[in-house]
Amino acid sequence: MPEFKSFIQACRLRVDLQLEQLLPASGPSSKLQAAMRYSIFNGGKRVRPILVYAAAQAVSNNELPADHTAADSIACDIAAAALECIHAYSLIHDDLPAMDNDNLRRGKPTCHIAFDEATAILAGDALQCLAFEALANIKSLAATEKLAMVIALAKASGDKGMVAGQAIDLAAVDNKLALTQLETMHSLKTGALIRASVELGARAAGSATSKQLHHLDAYARAIGLAFQVQDDILDVTASTEVLGKQQGADEALNKPTYVSLLGLTAARAKAQNLHKQALSALETFGEQAEPLRQLSSYIISRAH
Repeated sequence: MPEFKSFIQACRLRVDLQLEQLLPASGPSSKLQAAMRYSIFNGGKRVRPILVYAAAQAVSNNELPADHTAADSIACDIAAAALECIHAYSLIHDDLPAMDNDNLRRGKPTCHIAFDEATAILAGDALQCLAFEALANIKSLAATEKLAMVIALAKASGDKGMVAGQAIDLAAVDNKLALTQLETMHSLKTGALIRASVELGARAAGSATSKQLHHLDAYARAIGLAFQVQDDILDVTASTEVLGKQQGADEALNKPTYVSLLGLTAARAKAQNLHKQALSALETFGEQAEPLRQLSSYIISRAH
C-alpha cells in the first residue's frame, strides 16, 4: 500500500505540473482564466489522470509516472491533463442552476457561486476545448494514435457518453428507473470518461495491442460502474463535510440510485462484485498492472 500511495502522489504531481503549463495564471480574460483555474485546482482526487498513468504502465516497460523523461510519460502527462479538463468542465456544468443546482463542490463554493453563472458556463466551454487542443499537440505520438485518442475522448464526452448520461439523469428526476436503465445512465455519465481514461493511457504508451485494449476496456467498464455505486452509497452514509458536497442530494432531488433500488447492503455487494470483475479482466497482465488493481480496490473503499 505505501508503494501505491507513492504512485498516486507521483501521478497527481505530474498531472498538476502539466495543467499548470496548459493553464497559466494569465490570459486574455483574467476572470475566465481565474474561473478555469479555480475549477481545476480545487482539490480533486485526480482519479481519471491516475487511471491514465496506470493503464500506460500496464502495457509499458517503463515505471510511470516516475520515469518522466520517457516519451510515453510525456504523452501520458498531456492525456491525463486532458481528461481532468473534461472532468472539470463537466462538474462546472453539472453544478449549474439549470442542472443539479449545487452550491458546494469539494467543500468549496461551486464555480457559478464563486464567480457567476455566465463565467462558469464559459469556463466549462474553454476547459473542454483545451482538452482537445492538448491531445492534438502531443508531439511524441503518431498522427493516427492522436486521432484515435481524440475520437475516444470526444465519444466519451458527448451524446454517446457523458452528456447523454447527464440528459438521462435529469429526465429521471421524480421518475422510476429499472436497474438496467440506471446502469445504462451511469455507464454513460460516469463510466464513459473512465473508459476513455484507460484507453488514452494505453494509447499514450504507444505499445498497446488490440487484445490488451479489449481487456483494459472490460476492466474500465467494471470500475466505472463501481465508482458510481460507491458514490450512491456515500451519498447516504457520509456527511456533507466528508463528501465536500451536500449529503443526501440525490435523495432530495428524488433521483434513482443503486441504494434506493437495491438497498444499502445489496449496493455494497454489487460494488464488491464489480471489483472482482475488474480484477478478472486484468488476469493476463503482470505486475505492471498492479496500480490498476489497487485503483479498483480504492474506488470501492473510498470514504469520499
